[in-house]
Amino acid sequence: MTTTSTPSRGTLHALVSAMRPRQWVKNGLIAVAPAAAGTLTHADVIRHTGAAFLAFCALSSGLYIFNDLRDVEADRQHPTKRHRAIAAGQLPTGIARIAAVVLFLVGFAIPFALWQPEGLFLVLGLYFAISLAYTFWLKNVAIIELGAVASGFFLRAYAGAAASHIFVSTWFLVVISFGALFLVAGKRSSELKKIGAGITRRVLAEYTPDFLHSVLTLSASVVVTGYCLWAFDTSSTGLSSIRHYTVPIRLSVAPVVFAVLFIMRSAQAGDGAAPDELLYHDRTVQALAVIWALLLVIGVY
Repeated sequence: MTTTSTPSRGTLHALVSAMRPRQWVKNGLIAVAPAAAGTLTHADVIRHTGAAFLAFCALSSGLYIFNDLRDVEADRQHPTKRHRAIAAGQLPTGIARIAAVVLFLVGFAIPFALWQPEGLFLVLGLYFAISLAYTFWLKNVAIIELGAVASGFFLRAYAGAAASHIFVSTWFLVVISFGALFLVAGKRSSELKKIGAGITRRVLAEYTPDFLHSVLTLSASVVVTGYCLWAFDTSSTGLSSIRHYTVPIRLSVAPVVFAVLFIMRSAQAGDGAAPDELLYHDRTVQALAVIWALLLVIGVY
């Protein structure tokens, strides 16, 4: 009599795992622009922001599945990625393909629930195009791949403004752009130190610790400078012209600076964690994020 092995997870559980819901926290960036503009409590802004969040969750999950389908053989050789649902054989590739297509359609359909979705639809289309280019080509092009990954963070933040037609300032664009580059460089630095060049991510062979340290320093300097200029800007050219209480907003510079320094120290450590891992597991970074959010809420609302 023959027996068949029972998968460790059901197909539905494996599908949810392949969608990587833990990564949806990145989509919280969508709320940054309306929150800082003091409009997040408006009913229409809440509706538009929620729709943008759901659209990015669907689209990004579809892209994660698509990427796992394309890299399934390489993932099986990776020390941790081999446990992913598709690489581990827990999610049939046929179901994965159908799920990816459905998620793409849902992601692009959601903006049409808005009154004027053109801006959000354009941002989603750009995010989709860059993500596909990254999967097929850009991920193996040094430096350019840093910008491609960073663009995902930037477009999420900009989507919140596009969904509700909120004005965004130059400082907002500067801080988000270089903040995204800072996070990506920190992740690459962590990978290079923990895994080694070229073992599981081919582009790592093109980087050196000194180069990534320079990128971290450059991007961190611009982030801190840009945020300080925004926090101390009392004109209407800042991220928001609503400055009810300027002191809390200016005090919010402190947790930003300390968080940047903490992430840089971790990235340079021998077993440094990536920035997204710190956000999930490090109490200090979590506390600094909460303090920053509270100061911003007090200052704006």
